[in-house]
Amino acid sequence: MTVNRDFYSNIYFELAKFKSMVFMAGPRQVGKTTLAQQIETRFVNSLYFNYDIIDNKKELLINPFFYENLNRNDLSRPLIVLDEIHKYHDWKNYLKSLYDRDSENYNFLVLGSGRLDSYQKGGDSLAGRYLLYHLFPFTLSELANEKVDFNYFFDNLQVIFIKDKAKARQVWGQLSELSGFPEPYLSGSKEFYRMWTRNYNSQLLREDIRDFIQNKKADNIALLFSLLPSKVGSPLSVDNLARDVSVSFDSVKNWLDIFDAFFLTFRISPWTARLSRAISKMRKLYLMDYARIDSEASRFENMVALELYRAVTTWNAKGFGNFSLHYLRNKEKEEVDFLIADTNKPLFMIETKLKDPEPSKSLRKFQDTFKIPAIQLLNQQDIFKYYNNNSQRILICSADQWLAVLP
Repeated sequence: MTVNRDFYSNIYFELAKFKSMVFMAGPRQVGKTTLAQQIETRFVNSLYFNYDIIDNKKELLINPFFYENLNRNDLSRPLIVLDEIHKYHDWKNYLKSLYDRDSENYNFLVLGSGRLDSYQKGGDSLAGRYLLYHLFPFTLSELANEKVDFNYFFDNLQVIFIKDKAKARQVWGQLSELSGFPEPYLSGSKEFYRMWTRNYNSQLLREDIRDFIQNKKADNIALLFSLLPSKVGSPLSVDNLARDVSVSFDSVKNWLDIFDAFFLTFRISPWTARLSRAISKMRKLYLMDYARIDSEASRFENMVALELYRAVTTWNAKGFGNFSLHYLRNKEKEEVDFLIADTNKPLFMIETKLKDPEPSKSLRKFQDTFKIPAIQLLNQQDIFKYYNNNSQRILICSADQWLAVLP
């Protein structure tokens, strides 16, 4: 079984209209190389280069412009795919030279298994020379293929109808058990997922991340990461984690940043504007590989978080706005799981509950404060109803129905 990822290949072509150099970043084993091959099929001529392949690396060192011999007799602009090039010691200056020399003659697609703006190995700035987007693990909104227009979605946040409820339900259940990483998801096997996730995390923690930070405390880093599934969905205390792992505050802070940079985790900040007694520092953490979370409620919240994080990241990449994902929490511990804003203007809020058919007290209260649409997503089938909250209303809906149409 394979999945054609047209959703992401189309983003590439939208961005390539504006810049000849496009960066695609995402976790390891999320399908970047496969997607690049899919994109290549739409070019008359293309060349794939991987810095991890010795012969490719040698070719670059001998001739930095090794792609010059690519046949261009048809006058088209070939595609040059550069995979893992950020491991080259002078990669930023190298890409700058490619762009300045050949941006009129070639399209460049640069792939990276970490955030391509996180590697500080020297070199000149690439500002203005590329556009960046991210490839995520499978999400319901990609696999359900409901294809709702961006503006239509925002005009109908609380009026959502999908064509194939059964498909959305089936996909959502499989994502919960196997994660959205293509290999375990497509295997359909829980046993394979368990083997895959153990090997995947071990490789990243003991090879990629250790090599990146040149730190000998691999056991401490692995211990810290093992604690994170139990922290999902709660404001994260770096002080408490530092005590648990018996290392310094700065070490934990640095390691958490590196987990984010390698797409093991992502974090969201609290929303503080127009909110009295808001907490202002502690972020909430979520996992890209959420199927390893034991708590059903935490896993469900993490799945919703990844769907929303994918959405705001993609909307920003496509130039739709300056979107951001937050949570709401005050010092009385009243909380709403998610708030989406655009250019610091709150747009709508979302609460997650496994089964509660009534909106949470916090959701009602914060909707009264912000006067914006509110949705409570449930991990139940075939729920769609409204709750009147003074002059406003709250949509209470099955998560698989509402998220299936997230553009």
